[in-house]
Amino acid sequence: MFNRLPETQQAVANRPINLTINGLAVQCREGDSVAAAMIAAGINACRDTAVKEVPRGPFCMMGVCYDCLVMIDGQPNQQACMTRVRAGMEIQRQLGAREVQP
Repeated sequence: MFNRLPETQQAVANRPINLTINGLAVQCREGDSVAAAMIAAGINACRDTAVKEVPRGPFCMMGVCYDCLVMIDGQPNQQACMTRVRAGMEIQRQLGAREVQP
């Protein structure tokens, strides 16, 4: 369903970035969003819903729906579609209800 645009295949030499998703070492491309890196790695679920614990994945890919919330480097409630990957990043699927900081 999701494919890279042809013009991005050659962009920025697509330098590889190494990161960890749910404890798995993953290599993605420089310039990818966290959501794109997850999809490319075959990981479709970013979070589970609070009530029925149903897996949810990126939906709008533009920061509107909040279905792509993940934990990045220990920080919960990060929008995967709006966050660019960086080397060494640790990404975790967010489980259950999100906690709002006062």
